[in-house]
Parts: sequence; C-alpha cells; structure tokens
Amino acid sequence: MLDLLSNRTYRDCEGTTRREFLKIGTLGAGAMALPQLLAARAQAAAAGRPVKDTSVVWVWLGGGPTHIETFDPKLSAPSEYRSVTGEVSTKLPGITVGGTFPQLASVIDRMALVRSFTHSNSGHAGGTHFVMTGYDNRTADNGGLPTRPAMGSVLSRVRGANHPRTGMPTYVRLGRLGADGPVFLGPAYAPFDPSGQARRNMELAVTDERLQDRRTLLDGLDRLKRRADHDALIEGLDRFEQQAFDLVLGNAGKAFDTKGEDPHVVERYGKGLGEQLLRARRLCEAGCGFVTVSYGGWDMHGQIERSMKRRAPELDRALAAFVDDVYNRGLSEKVLLVVTGEFGRTPKINRNAGRDHWAPLSTLALAGGGLRMGQVVGQSARKADIPNSKPIRPQDLMATVFHVLGIDPKVQFVNQAGRPVYMLEEGQPIAELV
Repeated sequence: MLDLLSNRTYRDCEGTTRREFLKIGTLGAGAMALPQLLAARAQAAAAGRPVKDTSVVWVWLGGGPTHIETFDPKLSAPSEYRSVTGEVSTKLPGITVGGTFPQLASVIDRMALVRSFTHSNSGHAGGTHFVMTGYDNRTADNGGLPTRPAMGSVLSRVRGANHPRTGMPTYVRLGRLGADGPVFLGPAYAPFDPSGQARRNMELAVTDERLQDRRTLLDGLDRLKRRADHDALIEGLDRFEQQAFDLVLGNAGKAFDTKGEDPHVVERYGKGLGEQLLRARRLCEAGCGFVTVSYGGWDMHGQIERSMKRRAPELDRALAAFVDDVYNRGLSEKVLLVVTGEFGRTPKINRNAGRDHWAPLSTLALAGGGLRMGQVVGQSARKADIPNSKPIRPQDLMATVFHVLGIDPKVQFVNQAGRPVYMLEEGQPIAELV
C-alpha cells in the first residue's frame, strides 16, 4: 500500500473545513481517488465543454487595499482625499499610480487599471465573498458560511480537478484566503493547498519494506520509476491511474519548487510574495488553471502613509517582475493576472491618518490573458469615492475571467437544494478589455 494521503483538515478564518488533497491506494488495484478526479476533466471534454489551456493568477490583497494610494492617486482632489504617498508617472501618457509603485509604473503599458470597480459590502468576510464568488453574502461577517463557489472551484468543476496530461491540480491556493472553496460543487473541487502535508505528499520517500512485492528499490523515486517501467507495472493501470502515477512520480510536483530557475529571474522577483508569484507562473506552465496568491496587511485604519511605505515595495517588485516575466516568456496570451482585494478605503483621510472600509470603489488591475492592455478602464469621481463612469461590478470581473478561461457564461450546477443554478447571472465581460 502506497499511501499519499493527508487526512488533516483545518478551519480557515470563516470556520470552513478544507480537504488537503489526494489519495493513492494500492498501486494498480484501481483504488485511487486521484484518477477519479482526472476522469472528471476528461468527461468535461467529452461532453463538449471547452477546455482551454489558459490560466489565472489571482493576487489577493487581504484587508482591503486603498484604491487611491495604489492605482488612482487623484492628486487633483482636495488634500484630505488625494494620495498621501504622492504619485509616479507611468509609461502611459498622463497616467500615474501611487508613489510607492515605481517598478509597477514601468510595466503599466502591459496592464489595465480599472478605476470604476465597485460593490456594496464593506465587511471583510462579506466583501471577500462578493469579489471571490460574484455574489453578496450578508451573513458572512456574522459567522455565516460561504454560499457560492469561488471562481477557481468553478473552473475545477468545468475542466476537471487535474490536468489530463501532467496531473497538475487545476486549482491551487498559495496562502490562506476566505471564500475560496467549492461549497455545493463538492470537496473534489477545493483548492489544492501545497503548504504542510499536502505538499509533502508529492515528495515521497519510498521504503524497501513498503514495496517488497515490487522488488527492493533503494534509490527513492527515480529508481521506483525505472523499476516500474522494467516490471511493466504501469501497463496494467488505466489511463487515469497512469496520470495519477505521473503526478506523484513525474514532474508535476517540481513546478512547486523554484530551485531550478534562472538565478537572475529569482533575484528579480525577490523574496516572500515574489517567490509565490514565481511559483504561480511555474504552476501555470505545468497546467494549473487558477492560482490564488494571498498577500495581506492592507487594513490600514491608521498611519496609511507609513503602512504603504512598509507594505507596498514587496508588492511593487513582485508584480512588476511577474508582468515582465510572463510577457518575456510569451505567456501573456495565456496567463491572466488579477490584483484586487475585498474593498477599497474611504476617500477622506480619517483622524488617525488612515482610511477605513469602503466598498463603493475598489482596487482592481489586470495583466495578460489575451485581453487589451495598456489602458485605464473607467474613472472615479472627483473625490475618488464612487465611479464616475459605468460601474464594473464583481460579476463583470467574473465574466471577464470566464471569458479568458473559456467557461460558458451560462454554465449551471446543482446547488445544496438540488436545483440547477447559474454560476454567473448578470455580469458581462469588461467591454474595453475583450
């Protein structure tokens, strides 16, 4: 019995239990859970549903980033409203970003800034649910559980939970994030969390004792692969079991490891968030369809200037490196970067020199995905408090993501009550981008 299962569960900040990943039973005996997940993707393709090879990297700025000090400095506003970190000019004539983002300013011509993103829930949990799923949930900030599946889980349900060739999970989470689960779609479509045991399951140390019936293998995975080929072990597996075997013993697990990267690329990304974004790019190249990257610390109720100068440089460096790297590797048609959080911040500086929760206007930026870049979509009002153009809402963002990923905007799945429901009801892809 070769057991690659972590039975550990944990509860996120909303109290929701998450499953960690996969189980492989006796090799060749057909007792695998991972092949069933791989089969789901093949069934999706056989049913005629589009299965594209595009991906989304979703950078989540938990806490609610200020839209003013990030992508809409508004220096024309009264002093108590404008960016306290100033602004920096970008490659787009007349367009500036917050003063703590000089590196990002150099790649804005490969991005699109949305200055009219808005919704109506200024609670952390509620706002997160709204942006992550496209649907409001007024109970979330009072302990209510998510009611709609996250976009990554919808993709996993549409494509199948694993890539048919590489075995790479379709949906991966890098860092804790609320409202990112499958809800009624089922636990098979939860995000794969590579932290802890789930990741270690992909780095086997195969012992002699456990594989005596397949001859003694003393050299770990490489020797296991050679002996498996020699003994024709694989020949008896169906094609989904073969994929499961390849996921664990093949190269898919290596996508999580950045040690083989060009040192200059690694240095460009930097530590922390940069390492996570580099890993996200590698995962997309290996067949992952949706990666969430969490970078919190944006709930800046006081001393926002000091907080921005402390928190923004790592984000500035990592995002600029990712945009450049994806473009230089010819992936900008296939990988969409989304940068957002649960809401924006109040347009007027408060008495603590900070900004409070503000859903009517939020931070949103995108790059790649085959969309039209090098532009600003929409505009804010004079005091950066509400949109001064057509509002872009969470379901519009969701529709844009569906467009990039090839998800049918009319796709339906059965909910907890046994009724088919649309994943997307009202949104339209952002017209300026598609």
